[in-house]
Amino acid sequence: MASLDQTIANCVSSIPECLAGGYIDIASGMLLSVKTVDSHPSEVIDLLAAATGDLFAGPNVVAIENLFKKARGLPADNHHYFQEMIVNSDNLIHVFMRGKLYNDYVACFVCRKTANLGMVLTKARAALPIIEAAV
Repeated sequence: MASLDQTIANCVSSIPECLAGGYIDIASGMLLSVKTVDSHPSEVIDLLAAATGDLFAGPNVVAIENLFKKARGLPADNHHYFQEMIVNSDNLIHVFMRGKLYNDYVACFVCRKTANLGMVLTKARAALPIIEAAV
């Protein structure tokens, strides 16, 4: 079985115009693995886990998820309403995907904005189970 670092590197190379990938444990706030093919400021990488935690488990996001569950008559369990988030910046596409097996883990991929978003999502979604198998 490949290491998590090697798996992330393989996934980055399979996603169109992907510059970086990472795997984050949002419960602990730890960046478990990261692979970049371009230079990224270390301050950005240092904040990636915290920012990802805010996106998926910040107090307002959790409150929204709980309101949706209540409004739909769903149990107040550990299921999370938000599974993927796509953030488009001036030059980049950032894809964040909550794990299916480990829902406190999030895969993150950063691609050039010139990449085809549909292909980025397709390849990133295909990468998630491969990453989870390497954990």
